[in-house]
Amino acid sequence: MVLKPNILLITTDQQHWNTIGAFNSEILTPNIDRLVKEGTTFSRAYCPNPTCTPSRASIITGKYPSQHGAWSIGTKLSEDEPTLGKELISNGYTTSLIGKAHFQPLQSSDEFPSLESYPILQDLDYWKNFNQCFYGFNHVELARNHVNEPHVGQHYAIWMEEKGCGNWRDYFLPPTGTMDPAQEYTWPIPEKFHYNTWIAERTNEKLKEYKDHEEPFFLWSSFFDPHLPYLVPEPWDKMYDPDKLTIPSLKEGEHDLNPPHFQKTQENEADFSEYRETEFGNIGFHSHSNITEDQKKKDMAVYYGMISMLDKYVGKILDQIEELGLRENTIVVFTSDHGHLFGQHGLHDKGGFHYEDLLKIPFLVRYPGVVPENKVSASLQSLVDLAPTLLSLTKSDHYHMKMSGVDQSEVWKGENSDARDHIICEFRKQPTRVHQKTFVNDRYKITVYYNQNYGELFDLEEDPNEWENLWDDDDYQGLKKELLLRFLWGELGKEILPMPRIAGA
Repeated sequence: MVLKPNILLITTDQQHWNTIGAFNSEILTPNIDRLVKEGTTFSRAYCPNPTCTPSRASIITGKYPSQHGAWSIGTKLSEDEPTLGKELISNGYTTSLIGKAHFQPLQSSDEFPSLESYPILQDLDYWKNFNQCFYGFNHVELARNHVNEPHVGQHYAIWMEEKGCGNWRDYFLPPTGTMDPAQEYTWPIPEKFHYNTWIAERTNEKLKEYKDHEEPFFLWSSFFDPHLPYLVPEPWDKMYDPDKLTIPSLKEGEHDLNPPHFQKTQENEADFSEYRETEFGNIGFHSHSNITEDQKKKDMAVYYGMISMLDKYVGKILDQIEELGLRENTIVVFTSDHGHLFGQHGLHDKGGFHYEDLLKIPFLVRYPGVVPENKVSASLQSLVDLAPTLLSLTKSDHYHMKMSGVDQSEVWKGENSDARDHIICEFRKQPTRVHQKTFVNDRYKITVYYNQNYGELFDLEEDPNEWENLWDDDDYQGLKKELLLRFLWGELGKEILPMPRIAGA
C-alpha cells in the first residue's frame, strides 16, 4: 500500500527573504539551513499581498485576496470558502493549526462575527473547550499577539498558566498586562514561556499523536516572529552586534521618480490624509524619516535575534520528525506570509511599497526522494500555488476547479523548470485611494495604481536594488505597453472556473 504523504507547513511572520544563514553570512539559522541542504530553495517566491490576513487566507484557499474576499487586515475570510484543509479532510487526512491564524479581525460585528476578536479572544474557558473545525483544521491552538501586544489570550495564555506562569500578564502591555511600554528590545519573558516554545512543544505533541494513530496529517506550525515590535528574550537580544551588520539605507534621490506616497514617507511631518477614505488608516503611510541610525542598527540586530531564536524551535520540530521516523514520508515547507523592510529605500515595516524586500519570501521544500536536495531554483513561486501543489502531491481530486494558484508539483520534483511565467501581487487598504497591483516576470516588475497615471517599472536584472523607476522613461514606453498587456493577460488567466462547461447552451 502506498502511504499518503504527510504535510508539515512551517511559517514565520514578516521574514525578509535574505535572512537565512546558508545564503547570508551575517545571520545564524542552522536548522533552516538543514532544510536548504536537504531540499530545494526557491529563490523567487512571492506573497500575493504583503500583509497578514490576505496572504494567509491565500495560503489555505489557493486564491488571490481579490478572489477570496479577505482583501485587507480588518476583514475576514468567509467560513464557506473551500480550503486546503477541507479538501485534505475529504481525502482522509487529519489537520491542525498551531500558532497564528489571523483569518479574522480583532473586532466582531453581527454581519461578520470573529472568533479572533475581543472579548472572546481572552475568554480562556471558551478556548479550553473549543473543538470546532476552523477553516478546515480539525484541531487548532491559537494566539493573536506579536511579542508583548495586549491581544494575548486563547490557547497560548492557557498554556502559560498550565506551565506555572501565573504572572504572565507581567510580560504584556496594558490593558491586558502590566509591562512597561517603554521597555525596548529585551522582552523579559522567560524563554520557557515564549510562544516559540509553546508552538514547538504543541507541534511535537501532535506529531507524536499522529504517529501513534498512524494518521496522514496536515499540520501548520505558524510562528509569530520576526514580526514587529522588535523584542526578544535574553540572550537572543544581544546575539548580534549592531555595529557589525550591513544596514540597508535610502539612496539619495531614489524616490524622485516614484509615486508621491514614497516621497511623503521621507518627510518629517508627512500628511497622508488624502489617501484615507474610511475611518481606518493605511499601513506604512506615515513618516519613515525619524528613525536614527543607532535605532536602525539595534532594530536589525534584534530582528536577526528573533529569527535565530525561532530557528532553534524549528529545529526541535525537525528533530521530532526524525525521531518519530516520519521524515521520509513528510513534505516539509518552510516559508513566510510576506517580507519586511528594515531600512531598504528608507522604509520600515510594510505597506504599499511593492519592493522585492516586501514581496519576496523565503521558500524551502523538503520531501526526501521526491524533491531534489541541496538545490536552488529560480522558478517563480507564489503562496497561492501552495494549496493546489500540496493537493496534487497528495492525489486529492477536484481542487483545480476551486483555486487560481497553479500546480507546482513537477517543478518541486525537478521534472519541469517552470509552472508559471509571472507573479501578481495585490495591496488594497481603501476603496480607491490605496489600491494597487504588481506584475513580475523573469526580469521586469510593473506596478499600477487604481485611477492613477503614475506607476513603477523596474528592470530587476539591471537594477536589482530597484533604485531607478522607468515608468516615465521615453526609452521604455514600448516595454511598458507590452508589460501592461501581459499584466491584463495575467488577470484574465487567474479567473476561476468553478465547474466545467457541460452543455452547448
